[in-house]
Amino acid sequence: MAKHFFFFICILVACSSFAQTTDQKAVSASVEKLRKAMIDADSTILDKLTSDGLSYGHSSGKMENKQEFISSLTSGRSDFVSIDLSEQSIAVSGHTAVVRHVLLAETNDSGHPGGVKLKVILVWTKEKGKWKLFARQAVKFP
Repeated sequence: MAKHFFFFICILVACSSFAQTTDQKAVSASVEKLRKAMIDADSTILDKLTSDGLSYGHSSGKMENKQEFISSLTSGRSDFVSIDLSEQSIAVSGHTAVVRHVLLAETNDSGHPGGVKLKVILVWTKEKGKWKLFARQAVKFP
């Protein structure tokens, strides 16, 4: 009986080490909302998901603040037809979360079809109980 109990405890510990924390789940949900809002160019949701101090870095080196980021999407200068994310990892420390993933997207920037494959790092901060995007930087990925 003691062997079974010990085995059961080992299984519980192993399983819990793979489980996402509540904050990781919330950040993951925010990343998904951001992905959809970028495709839909939804200014209301983009505004709610981003910090007023947003620093948004493109793979080209171009930097945008919150207003420029939202305007670029809503004007069609930056138009995502689809966005697929993979290899995502989330690390949370207090009110800060770092998300890394690979972004594969079809674009139609200013009416010119294209595509991108990027490695992205996102920095999220918890403001008044909500996770908001504070910084983003992308690099081209072959």
